[in-house]
Amino acid sequence: SRYYREVLPGEIVKISRHDVQTLDVIRRPEGDPSAFCIFEYVYFARPDSIFEGQMVYSVRRRCGQQLAIEAPVEADLVSTVPESATPAALGYAQKCGLPYVEVLCKNRYVGRTFIQPNMRLRQLGVAKKFGVLSDNFKGKRVVIIDDSIVRGNTISPIIKLLRESGAKEVHIRVASPPIRFPCYMGINIPTKEELIANRPEFHDLANYIGADSVVYLSVEGLVSSVQESIKARQDNNPKTQKSFIGKLGHCTACLTGDYPVELEW
Repeated sequence: SRYYREVLPGEIVKISRHDVQTLDVIRRPEGDPSAFCIFEYVYFARPDSIFEGQMVYSVRRRCGQQLAIEAPVEADLVSTVPESATPAALGYAQKCGLPYVEVLCKNRYVGRTFIQPNMRLRQLGVAKKFGVLSDNFKGKRVVIIDDSIVRGNTISPIIKLLRESGAKEVHIRVASPPIRFPCYMGINIPTKEELIANRPEFHDLANYIGADSVVYLSVEGLVSSVQESIKARQDNNPKTQKSFIGKLGHCTACLTGDYPVELEW
């Protein structure tokens, strides 16, 4: 298969053996910016996906670079929880001038912890999910880059595992802002009470999850990482990009509570 092009917002496409036809494009109301889900870039999409003319992998790497600017730390190496945050970890390591080193390897025979029905099963799943590459980090200060911390259940046993295997310090850097609000646009985000960012423990999150420090990427840092190359292309070729994207915008409702549509109850 090969990349052809993106379906435009509001576009109805007919794909047949012979060709690809646009049947209709429902225009956005004048002045309304687009509101593409920013969490597609952070977590949901495959790294080789292309949205708004840019590869998701490149955006995640930029998020890691921006995180290094916002939250540097004295450490010996940068790593990640395999493998959705790997591009961000590589970006962070590159910007900080620290080596990127693998500290965990994935057990391929265990399912996703995200969808386990309760907390205890999720934590047990984590313990079985990873092997520890202790020779790579024993006696060293480790920065772990994660793409998001939703409940805080998954990262906690990982930090414990690293400490027990000889890590001197474990610093957590999150390549997205804290999720605080529910999504009403179709993504199954846990209830507000379950989100770690809304719980009292969040005020001392490092202590709660057993890390030496925890810092999240800012909302502004995420938005600038996502929009940087789109804006550059718009500046270089305003005509084509304007027709392609319209007025630039991304939905950050789960991070800010600022919803792109009026909520009707």
